[in-house]
Amino acid sequence: MLTGQHAEVRDLVRRFADAEIRPVAAELDEAERFPADIFARMAELGLFGITVPAEHGGAGMDVLSYAVVMEELSRGYASIADQCGLLELLGTLLIAHGTPAQREKYLRPMLRGEARPAYGITEADAGSDVSGIRTTATRTPDGWRLDGGKLWIHNAPVCDFVAVLARTDKEAGRRGMSIFLVDASAPGFARGKKEHKMGQRASQVGALHFDGIALPREAMLGPEGRGFHIMMSVLEKGRIGIAALAVGIAQAGLEAAVDYAKQRKQFGRPIADNQGLQWMLADMAKDLQAARLLTWDAAARMDRGESATAASSMAKCFAGDMAVAHTGNAVQIFGGSGYIRGFEVERLYRDAKICQIYEGTQQIQRTIIARELLRG
Repeated sequence: MLTGQHAEVRDLVRRFADAEIRPVAAELDEAERFPADIFARMAELGLFGITVPAEHGGAGMDVLSYAVVMEELSRGYASIADQCGLLELLGTLLIAHGTPAQREKYLRPMLRGEARPAYGITEADAGSDVSGIRTTATRTPDGWRLDGGKLWIHNAPVCDFVAVLARTDKEAGRRGMSIFLVDASAPGFARGKKEHKMGQRASQVGALHFDGIALPREAMLGPEGRGFHIMMSVLEKGRIGIAALAVGIAQAGLEAAVDYAKQRKQFGRPIADNQGLQWMLADMAKDLQAARLLTWDAAARMDRGESATAASSMAKCFAGDMAVAHTGNAVQIFGGSGYIRGFEVERLYRDAKICQIYEGTQQIQRTIIARELLRG
């Protein structure tokens, strides 16, 4: 399914991950450090905005290329891939719905690594149910007043701007939501505490608070009342990205398990000689390849202009469950060593779990798949 161009992109990102990401992944995880130096290098390599057209500062590639990049970055460290995914989704929104002025102010600096974005949807009562958001934007003579807050927002502790989904009409349900581009320097903008996560710890997450932020009319992204639909429009691409990220985590786990099984000896023989362990490795390999192909299929459907709703949910759901199960098997193969901090498989196991939660839980994915099946 991969063309020569896809293979070239894969090899470029793999070399970058092996040389510049994997050697520092353990330190980044332990320190929970935002790797600004790595992200600057990624911007130089054109790894932000993979599908954003070249004339707007992106790489101008297809969704399958995006999946390949996400897998290889995640094989290095999933927190790094997370940033690539975030910029891809915001880049997609700005290309589809942004004005020329918004693209100039936010898109180009973001793709150059000069502006750090955040994606502000989740609230205490609005996780899987986005319609439950309470953040409001009230019309004023000069524009809008933004009040409310967001939780568990990727990049919240370090962002320069955030795309915020807010209610502009309390009586209109999903049709009463709009998106606003909000600068972190705006009066009334405040950051809450940085969260300390189980995994993907170098990917900064925290709360944001909006206290009467005055926004000009031109801060709105897309038409008024279309915010919910605009935000949802990128979820299929987002789920493909998370599926690829999960595949990358599992690939790193398989490679570590195979190497360890060859080297570790018990009773005078490598543990790789044990048939039970061989079967574990075989199951890891076959399920990993199945997840990869599901992900590529969803990406290819999107590239062909077909609906990828069910395909992206299948890929995300299967790949997320696979990554958790098989990084767990990698820990098992390492035995007691795998349970110790500092071993790669221990980190991979922690990093995998969120793949079953963000971009829509596995239960939500199954609901989407069933709905698509029953619709036709």
